[in-house]
Amino acid sequence: MVFGGIEKFTLIDYPGKIACMVYTIGCNFRCPYCHNPELVDETTEVRISERELFDFLETRRGMLEGVVITGGEPTMHADLPRVMRDIKDRGFLVKLDSNGTNPQMLEDAIADKLVDFIAMDMKAPLASYGQAVARPVDIKAIRRSIALIMASGVDYEFRTTIVKSMLSKEDIRQIGEEIRGAKQYVLQKFIPTKLLNPQFLKKVSYSDEELKEFKEMLTPYVEHCSIR
Repeated sequence: MVFGGIEKFTLIDYPGKIACMVYTIGCNFRCPYCHNPELVDETTEVRISERELFDFLETRRGMLEGVVITGGEPTMHADLPRVMRDIKDRGFLVKLDSNGTNPQMLEDAIADKLVDFIAMDMKAPLASYGQAVARPVDIKAIRRSIALIMASGVDYEFRTTIVKSMLSKEDIRQIGEEIRGAKQYVLQKFIPTKLLNPQFLKKVSYSDEELKEFKEMLTPYVEHCSIR
């Protein structure tokens, strides 16, 4: 596998762990607010080989606890499980960020104990998923991934980046209903920086006060809701 970048140190992307983060190239969604457009459209000029990644990890034994694999969408790559196993064999924890479109790969990774933490993006209520991600979506696959993750015994979180013009209060409540019983749901405040659709630089997020209201609204649906 060839990666589109590496962040050599992060304290925020793997909850409670000291980690690095690697980015896979390519995505099957086209979310207009995506902050990694060069990965989505595969125009990134950065190319990091597996050998470079593993050479780096050898220098970080005893310093880093985990590796976050993000994207793009990592589960598009058939060799992802092998890479995850190679990381685990070197003594590192693995956190996987995914959009949930490949539940079979998630199921296999969980069964083979290749993943220690899963973060799944919930883009919108299931009824309007295709519109939110600008691509056709197999909603059954998304539902299956939700169920797999919640029953896995692996640490996890669901998360939603909230663009005010795309998600209403009722939309957010509906997402809470669709992940009812989840241990952790994170509301991510939209920040208009580098985006796949430059027109979204004009879009805004909800205020901090409104996000706190959403957090309270979600209390009956999930065990813990936080704002990031």
